[in-house]
Amino acid sequence: MLVIPAVDIKNGRCVRLYMGNKNQETVYGDPVEMALKWYRLGAKRLHVVDLDGAFQGKLKNLEIIREICRTLPIPIEVGGGIRSLRAIETLLSAGVRWVILGTVLVNDKQMAREAAEKFKGHVIAGIDAKKGKVAVKGWEEGTLKDALALAKWCEGEGFSAIIYTDISKDGTLSGPNLEETARIAKGVSIPVIASGGVSCLADILKVAELEPLGVEGVIVGKALYDARIDLKKALEATSGGRKAKEL
Repeated sequence: MLVIPAVDIKNGRCVRLYMGNKNQETVYGDPVEMALKWYRLGAKRLHVVDLDGAFQGKLKNLEIIREICRTLPIPIEVGGGIRSLRAIETLLSAGVRWVILGTVLVNDKQMAREAAEKFKGHVIAGIDAKKGKVAVKGWEEGTLKDALALAKWCEGEGFSAIIYTDISKDGTLSGPNLEETARIAKGVSIPVIASGGVSCLADILKVAELEPLGVEGVIVGKALYDARIDLKKALEATSGGRKAKEL
């Protein structure tokens, strides 16, 4: 199973938010340096979020993302404020391997459909939810859309994978929502990546137990930055399972 470090960018800095609240942030320094740190510790993939883009609806930290892609030889997935085909083209041209679409899955289904078709194999659905209901626009707006229903729609449209984030868990170190993650994975046949709440190695191993259901990766943020998880040990502990597919 893949253990994927997260690098969230806000105002040009690497930060972690508490439950997605843009007013509750902890700053961890330069995003490129943090990305390089995780690579040197053995990361095989990196999860990057343009938080300013997520809140404002357009790419805001493109130059930093470009620099991360130039610096690291591993594949990068990027989300946050991607609301147009042109933005996807820009990111892929910058060296990003996968773009993550979130808000448009609900607010602009036609654009999402076109993106999945035009950039097949390079578009991931980012489904962020609280109590099973999807949230959009940097998690600031809730909807009544069921997360699993949206996941099934994304599968049908040709998205290559789903990143499922439980907002109520993100940044809280309270443990991942295994039940909801399993519900999503059981409901679709494309790979699922878990996100939100991972606090320790035991949490990662619990997510790894869902691998037979199709959960092929877990994103880890605050627990890495606060040294609650040793990335090398986490990678070693999860390398014994079946080899993760190239999502």
